Amino acid sequence: MILNTNKGFKKYLVEVICLLYILLFVYAAVSKLLDFENFQVQLGQSPLLSVFAVWVSWLVPFTELLTAVFLVLPKLRTLGLFTALSLMTMFSVYIFIILHFSDFVPCSCGGVLEKMSWNVHLAFNLIFIMLACIAVILRSHTGTISAVNLTPALTGKAMLLDVLLSTVVIIVLFLISEDSMHNKNPFIRRFPQHPVMFERSMDLKFNSYYFAGFSNNRIYLGNYTTPLKILSMDSRLQDRKIIKIVFDSKKLRFTMVKIKISAPDFYLMDGTVPAIFSGKTMDWKISKELKELPYFTLAEPIDSTTVMIRAGNGKDGSHTLGVYRANKSTATRYNSKLLQVQIDGIFDTDGMLLFSNKLKKMVYVYYYRNEFIVAGTNVALDYRGHTIDTITRAKIKVAYLKNSTIRKMSAPPLIVNAHAAISGNLLFVNSKTQGQFEDEKLWKRAFIIDVYDLNKNAYLMSFSVDKIENKKLLSLFVTDEHLYALMENELVVYKLRDIIKEK
Repeated sequence: MILNTNKGFKKYLVEVICLLYILLFVYAAVSKLLDFENFQVQLGQSPLLSVFAVWVSWLVPFTELLTAVFLVLPKLRTLGLFTALSLMTMFSVYIFIILHFSDFVPCSCGGVLEKMSWNVHLAFNLIFIMLACIAVILRSHTGTISAVNLTPALTGKAMLLDVLLSTVVIIVLFLISEDSMHNKNPFIRRFPQHPVMFERSMDLKFNSYYFAGFSNNRIYLGNYTTPLKILSMDSRLQDRKIIKIVFDSKKLRFTMVKIKISAPDFYLMDGTVPAIFSGKTMDWKISKELKELPYFTLAEPIDSTTVMIRAGNGKDGSHTLGVYRANKSTATRYNSKLLQVQIDGIFDTDGMLLFSNKLKKMVYVYYYRNEFIVAGTNVALDYRGHTIDTITRAKIKVAYLKNSTIRKMSAPPLIVNAHAAISGNLLFVNSKTQGQFEDEKLWKRAFIIDVYDLNKNAYLMSFSVDKIENKKLLSLFVTDEHLYALMENELVVYKLRDIIKEK
């Protein structure tokens, strides 16, 4: 019906469509440039364009303004309409991929359109795509002199090619960005909407507690000052019980006792003795001692006879990872190649020893570099993974005292990975390094947790947990349903949302 209207009306309709596009693009571009830093941060958090945030943040408003100029000039108006069609197609494909193929859906943003949901935003874009097509068709039938002159027959093919190429561009950018973010991350974090939700907190009165384990929907906390007493409670921090371990210490000189609970067993460990005792949670009585243990600095029991350990028996006392088996003639087997020395072999290889019961893998996360190690229960290396920051070498200074018999840190070290926890195939790391496009205010008010998939050796996402009265984060513990955080004397519980649980 439109094509049968008079020539004057066609030109008038094209003018109106061009004016709408000019208003849209000028407003959108100016809004981005006036709040450019926030726009760049939003692109950095995009599930599609994170890797390209820097140049896309300049290219988009520039292209929008250039398109508006094309639409103002009569001879360039057809070119401007094709450019507008391309932009709106890209924006629409971008939203469609976010809604149907992205790991998460970010907050909707962008000036007046900020109040729109993603589905409404997509419908808005599709209307403007239709308007651009109508304007291009009308101009091809009016015979208007332009820098781009197409016959009505070629116009349809040109529009189809424009839409297809624009769609392909966004799909290619998405695939490249996804591969880079998960496997070759350029230190850009992704913060999906609320992956964890605060549930409750509890004042423990003391800051000497640590996570001892989790079983039958109950969390267990050990206490360094009262090592034979365990505080137990349910996930709602109710039904609290004090458990006393029955143990005849045989006058052993314990200095740093730690309890580990892996039902139905529990373990009492001290690497300075060295000693590991075990018992059953049904009666909390020590009933067994592991014999011929080496001295160790960290230990993670796998079962009643097998323990992953870190010992200081390498060259010049450097750290070495190994496995102790009580039923073997050679009780302890080490792999001196797992921990790689950069400076002194002790401070530079310091880190956290974890074990995944689901994967039956040991994970060692370095404190001072962007690396973690995944190995089997035979201490054979599976792979070396990397956290998303760029600090590959430990930034520490070591001083040697008393003829090199004593070594100390001579300057505060740069901590990369402060705390870590494992749940199934997911590794949770409390990072101390700020990434690209991240707000300083966020880092001042919250702790940042990065999540990695150990099966895929891939970064997944990040989230923040707000600080409580500016207290320090001491440790993390993650179950299938909850994340627990010890912030000095405060035990805080967060509910894991589906975006994490489904991973």
